Amino acid sequence: MGTLNMLVLVCLVYVAFLFLVAFAAERAAIRGKGGWLRSPIVYTLSLSIYCTAWTFYGAVGYAARSGLEYLTIYIGPSLVMVGWWWVLRKLVRIGRTQRVTSIADLISSRYGKSNLLAVGVTVLAVIGTTPYIALQLQSVTVSFAVFSDVYDASAPLGEQESNALLVAAGLALFTIIFGTRNLDVNERHHGVVMAIAVEAVVKLFALLAVGVFVVWGIGGGVGDILQRIDASKIGTWQIEGDRWATLIFLSAAAFLCLPRMFQVLVVENDSEDHLRTASWAFPAYLMVMSLFVVPIAVVGLDLLPAGSNPDFFVLTVPLATGNNSLAMLSFLGGFSSATSMVIVAALALSTMVSNHIVMPIWLNSNFGGATVSGDVRHVVLLSRRISIGAVVTLGYLYYRMSGGGTALASIGLISFAGVAQFLPVLIGGIFWRGATRLGAFAGLTVGFVIWAYALLLPSFGTGTLVSEALLAQGPLGIGWLRPQAFFGITGMDPLVHAIFWSILLNALAFFLVSLGGFPSPVERLQGAQFVNVFEHSGTPQGWSGDLVQSEDLMIMAQRILGAREAQGLFEREAKRQGMGGVLPEPSPDFLQVLERELSGSVGVATAHAMVEQIVGGASVSVEDLMAVADETAQIMEHSSQLEAKSQELSRTARQLRQANDKLTQISSQKDAFLSQVSHELRTPMTSIRAFSEILRDTDRLSAAEQTKYSTIIHDEALRLTRLLDDLLDLSVLESGQVSLNVQTGKLDGLLDHAIATALTGSGQDSLRIRRTRGHKQALLRTDLDRLSQVFINLIGNAQKYCDAENPELRIEVSQSNGQVTVDFIDNGHGISKKDQAVIFEKFARAGVQRASGAGLGLAICREIMTRLGGTVSYLPGQGGAAFRVVLADQDQLAAQ
Repeated sequence: MGTLNMLVLVCLVYVAFLFLVAFAAERAAIRGKGGWLRSPIVYTLSLSIYCTAWTFYGAVGYAARSGLEYLTIYIGPSLVMVGWWWVLRKLVRIGRTQRVTSIADLISSRYGKSNLLAVGVTVLAVIGTTPYIALQLQSVTVSFAVFSDVYDASAPLGEQESNALLVAAGLALFTIIFGTRNLDVNERHHGVVMAIAVEAVVKLFALLAVGVFVVWGIGGGVGDILQRIDASKIGTWQIEGDRWATLIFLSAAAFLCLPRMFQVLVVENDSEDHLRTASWAFPAYLMVMSLFVVPIAVVGLDLLPAGSNPDFFVLTVPLATGNNSLAMLSFLGGFSSATSMVIVAALALSTMVSNHIVMPIWLNSNFGGATVSGDVRHVVLLSRRISIGAVVTLGYLYYRMSGGGTALASIGLISFAGVAQFLPVLIGGIFWRGATRLGAFAGLTVGFVIWAYALLLPSFGTGTLVSEALLAQGPLGIGWLRPQAFFGITGMDPLVHAIFWSILLNALAFFLVSLGGFPSPVERLQGAQFVNVFEHSGTPQGWSGDLVQSEDLMIMAQRILGAREAQGLFEREAKRQGMGGVLPEPSPDFLQVLERELSGSVGVATAHAMVEQIVGGASVSVEDLMAVADETAQIMEHSSQLEAKSQELSRTARQLRQANDKLTQISSQKDAFLSQVSHELRTPMTSIRAFSEILRDTDRLSAAEQTKYSTIIHDEALRLTRLLDDLLDLSVLESGQVSLNVQTGKLDGLLDHAIATALTGSGQDSLRIRRTRGHKQALLRTDLDRLSQVFINLIGNAQKYCDAENPELRIEVSQSNGQVTVDFIDNGHGISKKDQAVIFEKFARAGVQRASGAGLGLAICREIMTRLGGTVSYLPGQGGAAFRVVLADQDQLAAQ
């Protein structure tokens, strides 16, 4: 029990160390100090996720049972990295340009962004990976038992179930904490990747340490080990050509198609140049990992009692010689191999389940779809966390159902064979433009059915899910459908048999169905983008934004990306388009950018569906049409140009209508202004004339009456003066004849003065002011009097026009890179959309006003800010009326 407790303690310390590594990596990435996290060495080490506990422990057992056949598991990936470097580069480029989040996302995006196809790939990936997760749980559980000297291969599985369950729970927790912190899976999981890189070093060092100990500590050197190898049955190995070729092909296919490998190979790739380093460094890593496999196997067979499990010679050989420290290091190496695989596999599969199953169901179950209110970020994150737990739980259940022990001896190859069914669809999709969605469905269905029937179900053991009669006679006595003897061909190795028929019929169904059909326009567009990705690296589909409002797109983006990220995206696009405010024109280019950003959080197919729900239509670019059908290039170009012109005319017509509406409103406001000015001038003039005549013509007025009438005349004269001052200010500002008095002062003091002045005479309780104090020491170099006039006008507007029961104004100050921003946001009902376009025009008074005014305040604010080198704009979607004042870059002004 003491040894077991020590082992648990070491594991906890090691996991805590990984937590610290992952946390430090994420913090460095957030602070922009993690350039080393994007190095090709870290990327290469992350590919070591291929080397699981099956490789760490099982390679030695494989060698003990089958000689040098274990090398096939290393040869396949090495050939891919060296010989298929150009295929990997193409996959990485496609992943970056299409913002794919998983292998299911890439396949569904290629075949018309079909979410149904993505669901199928996701389900098949979960089924194919589940046995492999079970293998990792068994390796960790058995290594616990071996190290604590309680392992008995013939003991019931139930004695190990509690350990397996605890291991599964711990791995799920780690993955949830560091794998679902960011919604956008295109943002690199630096914490997870760095932890995997550290584990790669640990398992390599552990295996090398055991190997060095075996060769020089037990065997007496290289010469003695070579003699032992020659004398053992391993030295008499025979190459079975068909099995070797099959296993090399299988390992190469799995390297490309395993969800966890696609995650680190494509999704986590930060630069295509990293592939250059990985193309030689990763094969070198595999070579070093395999260096001492045969010596450990030979020494284990000589040293340990007959019947010992060769899968754990890496652990039992040090234990048998009393070297507990080395055995502990070996255990950590195996523990690292198993945990890293489960973490990344669960992360990749949970993303697929969330993006392609949970989110589409949620989207369809809400009648408002993409426009329904509420934040769905928590839905996505919660679904990913639950999916991680479900995936690990499936692996645990498979471990229990399969019985463990020898039933899991070849489970790695079974899992490899399952995910290898993606290969025809994947390779065909990136090299053949004629491949269709129906062809992909047909190929995947045929391949997985044969794999499950011929390989997966028999792996549970005869009599469990497959009867002896079925294996011997076939279903309903049909001999040529026997799981391990299709078409009556006998004598083939069961694995070779299953791989040969599943891949052959998979590729054949994919090819024939694709030839018999014709890809839809979207499929052809996507096909052109994938096949010719280096010539066309943009988003393939162009959207038409004629029937969509930017506010609807903003609502959807905020719910997926978050308010801050969405507003930043929209502000950048509005600035790029040369528009004021935060809402850009919903142009096709912007809709493409928005779809790409959303796809990083919810997947390509779901992002496409959400944008399509709001936009409702799409257009085709000239370049894409040329890529789809070269034989009709001129016709397509002419058609596309006409369509583009039509869209441009539609946008221009809409802008002209908006301009006409705006002019109509301005004209109406001008008429109202003239009427208002006449009223504003006539009222004080009438009062001044009437009471001055009373003072002139009446000799019997008391002193109190004289004072009263004089005060009225004085107040009305001030009122008249203010109106004339506004008109004069606006005229001077518009003519450009204003002289600025540039001074230096603190923003906090300027706001204090503006608040006191604006609320003077109206009662301090008439409008509650809430302010952020985070940037109260901000120094300004500008015309403080003019800027104060802007603040006073905006505060005064809120005091006069906020229609809330308890009026409140929030003043929020932010500062970034020398630029100071001040937001004024009240809690009223805000300004209607139709009035927002003209509120900064002269004479404009939006809606029904509760106070008098000529409608010149905001026009004066705009002119002042223009002269000061800043801007003032209205912020929609903030609840009440909201105005943003952006001051000129203070750092540049200070330098001047």
